[in-house]
Formats: sequence, structure tokens, C-alpha cells
Amino acid sequence: MKQGIWVLGDQLSLQHTALQELSDRPSQTPVILIESREWVKQRPYHRQKLVLVWSAMRHFADELRQAGWPVTYQIAENFETPLQKWIAAEGITELLVMQPSDRPFRQLIASLDLPCDINLIPNNQFLWQDGEFKQWAKGRKNLLMEYFYREGRKRFSVLMEGKDPVGGQWNFDKENRKPPKKGGLDTPEALWFEPDAITREVMERVRTEDVSSYGSLEPFRWGVTREQALQVLKAFLEQRLPTFGPYQDAMVTGEDTMWHALLSPYLNLGLLQPMEIIRAAEQACQERDLPLNGVEGFIRQILGWREFMHGLYHHVDEDYPNRNYFEHNQPLPKFFWDSSKIEMNCLHQVLDQVERTGYAHHIQRLMILANFSLIAGLSPQEVEDWFHAAFIDAYDWVMQTNVIGMGLFADGGVLASKPYASSANYVNKMSDYCKSCQYDPKARTGDRACPFNFFYWDFLDRHREKLATQGRMSFILKNLDKMADNELQEMRDRATDWHRTHD
Repeated sequence: MKQGIWVLGDQLSLQHTALQELSDRPSQTPVILIESREWVKQRPYHRQKLVLVWSAMRHFADELRQAGWPVTYQIAENFETPLQKWIAAEGITELLVMQPSDRPFRQLIASLDLPCDINLIPNNQFLWQDGEFKQWAKGRKNLLMEYFYREGRKRFSVLMEGKDPVGGQWNFDKENRKPPKKGGLDTPEALWFEPDAITREVMERVRTEDVSSYGSLEPFRWGVTREQALQVLKAFLEQRLPTFGPYQDAMVTGEDTMWHALLSPYLNLGLLQPMEIIRAAEQACQERDLPLNGVEGFIRQILGWREFMHGLYHHVDEDYPNRNYFEHNQPLPKFFWDSSKIEMNCLHQVLDQVERTGYAHHIQRLMILANFSLIAGLSPQEVEDWFHAAFIDAYDWVMQTNVIGMGLFADGGVLASKPYASSANYVNKMSDYCKSCQYDPKARTGDRACPFNFFYWDFLDRHREKLATQGRMSFILKNLDKMADNELQEMRDRATDWHRTHD
């Protein structure tokens, strides 16, 4: 029997399960990586996402060669044809593939017609395996991330003192919601990189081939190797983590990254491992006596949120991506693909940033992009597809639960306890976007009425019956009864007119 390994584009780690399993005989084990044009044309991916993945793959192939593995790197129309030729040429009888994180890719592998056996082995890029999450979820009425996170803290002994959490409480989130200071914030510089020869070659491919026209190709400044990813981690721990906590939800014009770690693209590619990041943050906290609210909040994003979203993605039924609890069907406005076509400053700022970088932090995603999409009644499936295409760290397992569940409440409450819907008041409080906008964040009616306001109240009015079953919404719904009929009707009309002029 001769074994070969197919390394997928988001599994770029020497800790890869198959590579570890055959690490005693690398020179005897052929490895293949494939850039598939057919796969990336499923949606108009951000051009920097394509550069990131393909350049990281090419760099990883070189790393494998240096470690003694015989590597074949194919740029092809699809996956099946180069696999068939490579398997035949190498005489491979068993192909080892680490279980893909995404369901569609699992289905693709199952559909391949290959002249050898395929052995799917466990994916070790997450701390909880599929079966372990299902065991935790079994018998629970509500799958709350907070309780899953606490279980993870205990299970992996993270920020623990015996059986108790360090600091006496599990969650310091209330200390991490400060709005931006009026006098400005002294944010640290992000660590970026100049493209090397390999990356420039990939950029030229993306520039000249008909694979995508969305997003700025340059300047491309993301890291593409494990060494660079480790440098970003080190810079975050030294320069950003000490003051990460209080303003992690704030949004400021001209501040693309604030104090955020910028590690998710590297983590989701396999260039970094979740536990090495968690332990590094924990160690920094202990050695330098860093504020616990920031360290705990950061660790919760990985040990809690990332693991929870991945586990839930494989736990829910396969119809989850098609759910539409509020029956929203408004098409995605064209300005999502071209930020110059939207006059709302908050949306313009965030969408422009995504076009330039492929990145926005979690509050920009949740409370600007997803919040607006929810209250405006946009199709959950079209919104999720845009998120998947636009963000540099996006994959199917990332966006299904984050957008369909968390952002749009299209799953009817499987993930979140209430819809994350808000008016312009939240945007005005947590950002400086409203100061430079033609709309008044306090106006619900009139020519300067902010769309966040009339869409918000129209959303509550349209879905009063369903929202009434969400216990945490009852107080807000009572405010609808206090509104004059003519005011509510004007907001309905403005919502209708807005869609008519922003198709």
C-alpha cells in the first residue's frame, strides 16, 4: 500500500494530522496541493482573500519541501483531474485527507471519482471535535455559548485557579464596551508585510485572470507564512493586548484595526493553532500582570466563540443555511459591492474598509452590516453569501452560524437569545460615524431620518408577533404602542421608498 496526502488550502500546518501520522517517512510520502479555478469561482471572493490563500499555500508547499516531503503543486481548473493524474503517476492506493471544516467541501470529496481509497482523518485545528460538541449539547434545551465557554475553560484549564475562574468571574464583558473617547484614541500600529516574489506572482494571477473583480488588490499587506503569523501574534501580545479590552467594541473613522488581533485569517488557514494563541495570551497575562478583562475577552473569542460556532455548524441540520425565520426576501443592495453608492456614512465607512482590506472587526460586522441587513429585511442567504465572499477570514463554517444565526436571527433563536437589532442610537454611541453623516441619528421621521431608525421600528412593527415570544424583547415592543399612527406609517413608507431607490 502506498499512501499520499492531499493538503487542503485551509490546513496549512505541519501539525496537520496526516503529516504527523506519516512524519517518520516524509521522503516516501507524496503530498499534493491544488489551486482550483472552478472552486473559487463559486462566488466573487475578495481578491485579497484569493491572494492570501494561494500565496499561503505556495509558501507552505515550499516549507514542506524543505522538510523533506515530495510535493506536487497544481494550478488547475478543478480538483478531480489533477488528483487522478497524480494518484496514477505516484501509484497511490490510499489518499489521506484531513476532514474539511466546511460541509460543501466534504460533499465535494465524497463526489470525487478517484482510482484509490480516500481516508478522511480527524481535523486537529479545533479544540473540540464534532462528536465532543454533540455530547456536550445532548439533552440541553438551550445551547448557550457562555456555558460552552465555561466548560472549555474547565476542560482545558484556561484562566483557572483550581475549580474557579481567575478573578472570581467567568466573563468581564461589561468592562469591554466603552464608546470611543471624544478626544480620540491612541491605537497601536498594526503589523503588516510587503509582498514577496511568490505573493506578487499570485497577485498577478488574480489581476489578469477572470476569477473575481471585487475588492482592492493593492496594497496587499497580510502575512502568508507561519513565521509572519507568529510575528503578528507576538506584536499583538506586546503592543495590543495590554489595552485591548475597554474599547474592543468601538468604531472610529480611519481606524481599520483598533486594538484587534488580526489573527483570524491565520488561525483559519492553519498557520496558527488555537491553543498556542490561548496559552500565549494566558502567559502574557501572568508574566506582565495584564488587565484580566482584556485577556479574558480575547481568549473568549477563540476558546468560546470560535469553537462554539464550529461545533454548532456541524451540530445543526443540513437545512440550516436555508432558514429564514422572518421570511425576509429583499435583495442585497448593489452598494454592498460598491461602497461609493451608499450615502449612509456608517455603512460607507465599513464597506469601504472591507473593499480595501477584506477585514472589519466583530462589531462592525454585527452591529453595522448584519444589524442593517436584519432590520432592512434583506435575504439571509444573499447576505451570508456576501459575507462569505467579502471577508478574508470567511469560510462556510464561519459564516453560516455567524450570519444566519447570530447576525440575522434567521434560525429563529437556535444560536442567539434575541435578535441583535438596534436603531441609530447604538451606532451613534459606539462610533463617530454619525458626526459626518447627512442623516440625523435621533430622527425617525422627516427628510433627515436615519434609515437605521425607521427600519428598526418598521422591523419591530412587522414582526411584533414573533418578537413577542422572545422574552427580552417585550419591553422594547411596548414602545411601539406609544407611537402615533401617523409616525409609524411614515416610517413604514420611508422603509418602502428606501428599498425602491436602493435596489
